Amino acid sequence: MPDYIFAYHGGKRPDTEEEGRKEMEKWGAWFADMGDAVVNPGNPVGQSWTVSGSGVSHDGGANPLSGFTIVRADNMEAAAKMAGACPIMGTGSVEVAEVLEM
Repeated sequence: MPDYIFAYHGGKRPDTEEEGRKEMEKWGAWFADMGDAVVNPGNPVGQSWTVSGSGVSHDGGANPLSGFTIVRADNMEAAAKMAGACPIMGTGSVEVAEVLEM
């Protein structure tokens, strides 16, 4: 069964500690619903830089990464269905890509 990376874009940081706790509860429930499919729950990430042949951009590009998770699923459709229940929906999006075996 293949692994898929969920690359999170957008979202927003909680304004208060209480908001942060509530948000973490949502994420915890989502991870619990996915159960053993979660290979690596990942983490939020800090400011990203984009490195290209023309140099380094310090602004994260047009759609900066805000976090990641790795899951195991039967196929892309199953992975996308899992991603569709992500708590980031409404304030961000999830990019889903298969992790290819090399």
